[in-house]
Amino acid sequence: MFDGALSISGQRWVYQKSDENQAEFLMQRLGLPYTVCRIMAARGIDADAAQNFLDPKIQNLMPDPSCLKDMDKTAVFLADVIEEKKPVGIIGDYDVDGATSSAVLRMFLEFFSVKVEVHIPERDEGYGPSTKAFEDFKAKGITTVVTTDCGTTAFDVLDKASDDGFDIIIIDHHEAEARLPKVVAVVNPKRLDETLNPPYLKYLAAVGVVFLTLVGVNRELKKRGFYEKHDKPDLLSYLDLVALGTVCDVVPLLGLNRAYVKQGLKVISNRQNLGLTTLIDNSSIKERPTVYHLGYVLGPRINAGGRVGDSSVGHRLLCTQSPSEALELSTKLNEFNAERKDIEAHVLNEALEQLEGKPQTYPMAFVYGNTWHQGVIGIVAGKLKERYHLPAFVMSIEEDEVKGSARSIEGLDLGALIMTAKEKGLLTKGGGHMMAAGFSLNEDKIEDFKRFVGEYIKQKLSADELVPSIDFDAVLSFDGATLDLAEKLSVLAPFGASHAEPKVVIEKIKIIKPSIVGDGHVRCFLAPVLGKGSLKAICFKCVDNMIGNALLNPNDRVFDVLGTLKIDAWMNNKTLQFVIEDLMEV
Repeated sequence: MFDGALSISGQRWVYQKSDENQAEFLMQRLGLPYTVCRIMAARGIDADAAQNFLDPKIQNLMPDPSCLKDMDKTAVFLADVIEEKKPVGIIGDYDVDGATSSAVLRMFLEFFSVKVEVHIPERDEGYGPSTKAFEDFKAKGITTVVTTDCGTTAFDVLDKASDDGFDIIIIDHHEAEARLPKVVAVVNPKRLDETLNPPYLKYLAAVGVVFLTLVGVNRELKKRGFYEKHDKPDLLSYLDLVALGTVCDVVPLLGLNRAYVKQGLKVISNRQNLGLTTLIDNSSIKERPTVYHLGYVLGPRINAGGRVGDSSVGHRLLCTQSPSEALELSTKLNEFNAERKDIEAHVLNEALEQLEGKPQTYPMAFVYGNTWHQGVIGIVAGKLKERYHLPAFVMSIEEDEVKGSARSIEGLDLGALIMTAKEKGLLTKGGGHMMAAGFSLNEDKIEDFKRFVGEYIKQKLSADELVPSIDFDAVLSFDGATLDLAEKLSVLAPFGASHAEPKVVIEKIKIIKPSIVGDGHVRCFLAPVLGKGSLKAICFKCVDNMIGNALLNPNDRVFDVLGTLKIDAWMNNKTLQFVIEDLMEV
């Protein structure tokens, strides 16, 4: 379909293939419209998996925690800690997954009156466990430490801490190496010796692994008869933070992650967590929070503390029981977020100056600067990746080392790339996932690293993979784009990584009444070439690109329009709106 033609934005539209027989079978089994069932079939959801997909429940998708290596050892260890009231140190990360995973573990332990000290490193301290953290714990008489969302490859720091008498548990989800640090236990689905049954465990964010661990600890305490004399925590009440961390770490919303997010959104709407509720109110969210709000409104604010302010603010907000402190911390995060936006715009502009109009040796965006704030380089890398549809590497040259962040496109495993570069001695530190990574190196290695990355990408990505593409799920006539269809498509929520909101193409329409609104958005109406009626539409942040130019100057041309159907609800009145992502002239 569309014969491989390129759109106004230079993208190839790819119609997702589906087993039509499977789609028909799902229609009969589920009683849902063909379009919905075709999307399910195209995404590999058969009749057996349909119920857990459409109605994901923790009780149905939660595996036996013992399926992960070292889980039983960890459960026994933490149950002992709770019974003996040993003080515990927690080391988290400075992103949302780090804030939520450390907060969930802290609240669970504090429920049993265990004294907890949390160390969230500042960015200049570096990612993961540090000597400073262990020195602080030792000064407070703490020798039991749990790392969350970090630690799997922190060999030097953790091996030394173990030799110094610390008992350490690692709860993580980052890529592992063949060897593990010298600690009591490592709970991580990415361990190379894991069998991963069920396989969707490999998709868990760190906060999801922490929650699974607490299920194991809870079971161990119950087995000991502990709850015959003690109150039992409501683990499900932590699902608001589990959902937040899962969405913001952009892990696939498949398997258990779907249950975490679907059920977690219900907990969020109950407004049980004081800090999160205050941040929601302070962010002008007037409706029931959705995945969008978690990923694009709340997440960036919690992240902002670790990017440009105080890394501990997000964690402290999620744990506070004081209304005044919750208001103070949420206000700080809003201020940090505004500052982050200004810094990000400055770094992005300088990065574009290095790239625009200059021939590049390799198919990548590779930039660095002396004055760039390391707290925003990951965001800038993401924006460069989106702009050029190329892997992006952004580095900040500091006095002692170069710190970098990278974002990838489909077909290039950044985690594997970074591990290989480390093995070749090009990087001093590094780690990450398929699509995102962080790393450090010495300044004199920048050009060597650039050549290595460039050659690696040329080997791994074909010319076709470097042509940007956009997948879509259905083709509609103008009359087929209805409010009823939008409501039926919503049964496939929650949407996120590896399960995008369905995109549809509306064929043969004209653009009428275009206008610029807000911060560079274009609002217009879609109308059929033949027939009557119109559909309100909007395209976000497009004024300065080819799509915006086409929308603002349609000149009576006919287009196919690709985007998403949205339900606009106001005062119990529902209307349909189309969010435009791309255009193709017919």
